[in-house]
Amino acid sequence: MREFSLPALYEVPSDGNLTDLIRRNAAQHPDVAVMGRKVAGVWTDVTATQFLAEVRAAAKGLIAAGVRPGDRVALMSRTRYEWVQLDFAIWSAGAVTVPVYETSSAEQVQWILGDSGAVAVVVEGEAHAAAVESVRDRLPSLRHIWQIEQGAVEQLTAAGADVTDETVEERGASAKADDAATIVYTSGTTGRPKGCVLTHRSFFAECGNLVERLKPLFRTGDSSVLLFLPAAHVFGRMVEIAAVMAPIKLGCVPDIKNLTDELASFRPTLILGVPRVFEKVYNSARAKAQADGKGKIFDKAAQTAIAYSRALGTPEGPSIGLKFKHKVFDRLVFSKLRAVLGGRGEYAVSGGAPLGERLGHFFRGIGFTVLEGYGLTESCAATAFNPWNRQKIGTVGQPLPGSVVRIADDGEVLLHGEHLFQGYWNNEAATAEALADGWFHTGDIGTLDEDGYLAITGRKKEIIVTAGGKNVAPAVIEDRIRAHALVAECMVVGDGRPFVGALVTIDEEFLGRWASDHGKPAGSTAASLRDDVDLLAEVQQAVDDGNAAVSKAESVRKFRILSSQFTEEAGHITPSLKLKRNVVAKDFADEVEAIYRG
Repeated sequence: MREFSLPALYEVPSDGNLTDLIRRNAAQHPDVAVMGRKVAGVWTDVTATQFLAEVRAAAKGLIAAGVRPGDRVALMSRTRYEWVQLDFAIWSAGAVTVPVYETSSAEQVQWILGDSGAVAVVVEGEAHAAAVESVRDRLPSLRHIWQIEQGAVEQLTAAGADVTDETVEERGASAKADDAATIVYTSGTTGRPKGCVLTHRSFFAECGNLVERLKPLFRTGDSSVLLFLPAAHVFGRMVEIAAVMAPIKLGCVPDIKNLTDELASFRPTLILGVPRVFEKVYNSARAKAQADGKGKIFDKAAQTAIAYSRALGTPEGPSIGLKFKHKVFDRLVFSKLRAVLGGRGEYAVSGGAPLGERLGHFFRGIGFTVLEGYGLTESCAATAFNPWNRQKIGTVGQPLPGSVVRIADDGEVLLHGEHLFQGYWNNEAATAEALADGWFHTGDIGTLDEDGYLAITGRKKEIIVTAGGKNVAPAVIEDRIRAHALVAECMVVGDGRPFVGALVTIDEEFLGRWASDHGKPAGSTAASLRDDVDLLAEVQQAVDDGNAAVSKAESVRKFRILSSQFTEEAGHITPSLKLKRNVVAKDFADEVEAIYRG
């Protein structure tokens, strides 16, 4: 057993709640832009004073509608300014926010609203309202539905016109530090989602220590962050509250379809994303270079960036020759890549899945350091992350200051600290199992090095045991295979089988360009090319790269390219892009059998 901790850098208030932050900002930084809001396609600043006023106005409407202290109010929307405004308005009314993924099915909506006992829900659009209405007869506690795109904020503001500021102040102060701030439902890779009760104290401990440890990235009046992750996810929520706590300017965009345009217009100094975003940036840049006949230059530049980053971690540092090559490629390639990321940023924080050493070194080498972290819904997002000035690529960093990470005898990662959840809503049995002996059992397998840097090697329940008795943690090889531009998803199989295999889906965005470059018919799809020798050879390269990270017994011997994607609608992945392995294994059982046939 091994454990590591760092002293707290932030003193969690003995009382009070998250609404204290927006009142403090208005008092201490009244004219500082704390939000960026798109109006008619143009980013417009919202000062701390304006934000507080708009939050209060919406809170008055909730109070007028009969929302009481401790009531649960659900938010079902894409990431947008109103999400943040209404989140703080719900707290200002003394209530508890229940986020719902905007992609949730009617059945999932029914479960979350019903289990939480939500008395009201604010949805974004007609489709979301229809999903709620379709199950409303099974939600006896639900009294109100407001729709953002049909003027929800304006309706609440008008309804609360007679509610006094004093009433809002009283309500806003009603929740204490140890009261629930939000109930975030897990993505539910197995079984029904569980509601994680996160308190105001949880977020103070999480975001306060994060901001202090990464202080140079959170400069009031200068720094800014663009939130494009789902606000319903705990990682997105952490970004929201950390930005308000600092405070720095926060901008929200609903998806990543036009992310490069949004980055160029907002120009954030800090980006928080998931590995797939950074993989897309790299793969898109490489594909564009190849299309322009500059593929060899890009590849040499990438090799230089990786070598330069690796040399930064040595006592000698980069050689004179490497420094010269790096300077040349910085002018030709790296500066253009930084411009794609907004042009002002030097750092990003990545979580949700492993980034991989290759990408970690590549981005640090181009002058845009991606700090990898690790966390769960139950840990209020990041429970470990790399410090800005002592990064160890290949790890998820050191524990959140004020918390403890322990590695149990069986390799499981255990957590302790004020940032942890209080328990699962209406589920005492699951709470007792997860919070045994005062430690949260993550279900993840990991190691701690001598400096307290944590590396995650797999999931306890996802360990595959082959017929030969070899234990295989699929995450390592899957992440390496998935890093290839053509690979959308990968799932390793082989439990009780003679060897390890893999199911692979193809990224349709890159398939068209690849098919054109390789003389394949226009309109080719994964289904039409799944047996194509060139495509098989390309995917084999990805598999070979993955195999290089593991032992021979753990390596993928055979794979199958699937005709379709793993989708959230089909139940193959969660809203946070985690694989539901049991569903995939069931739906693609014939493909798995084909791997081992003969």
